[in-house]
Amino acid sequence: MTPRGRRLACLFLAALCAILPASAARADGIPGSFDYYVLTLSWSPSYCAGEGAARGEPQCDGTRPYAFVLHGLWPQYQRGWPSHCDTGKRPWVRPGLIDAMLDIMPSPRLVIHEYRKHGTCAGLSPERYFALSRKLFSRIRIPPRYQRPRTHLLVSPQELEADFLKANPELDASQIAVACSGNRHLREVRICFSRKHEPTACGENERQDRLCRLDKIVLPPVRGR
Repeated sequence: MTPRGRRLACLFLAALCAILPASAARADGIPGSFDYYVLTLSWSPSYCAGEGAARGEPQCDGTRPYAFVLHGLWPQYQRGWPSHCDTGKRPWVRPGLIDAMLDIMPSPRLVIHEYRKHGTCAGLSPERYFALSRKLFSRIRIPPRYQRPRTHLLVSPQELEADFLKANPELDASQIAVACSGNRHLREVRICFSRKHEPTACGENERQDRLCRLDKIVLPPVRGR
């Protein structure tokens, strides 16, 4: 390749990297090699209004009033994230541990999936990974209006974020993001923690303009008693 050709190739690659979304910057999958955690809280009624009901998920049968539930604790890079890391062991979660998580992660399939995809990359055993997940989940106070709403809520992502910041004054706006779905439903709230388990600024993966650009989002009501 000529010098001019090499320069053009470098310019093309630089431009390509600049326009690629954060999700395209995949990690190398080394356990324990990441920059920060994202604690992801899913709005269960949104899931149950679509995919969850179609799958017949137990959390959607109306027997318990699930609102915000723990989706997972995700190791992240500043751009991209590790996934399904090779720990040298089969990523097995014992049944007793699965059962112990069902109060905040109401699906055995979800518990297993989250450890295989994300927990293996945290460099932690299943027991330590889910203990940390519960610890961080318990630190977040859910604003009262989202604890058990019985009617649809219509809010802006900024309003939802502000409610969480008011309920959790140790957080600031750089440490939280709101994700929505194509049907205008709230999908999840993401809160970023450092490797030392303290609130920290989120990276490119949680840029609000990538997760939800809507002016208003819908929170379907909680099911069950």
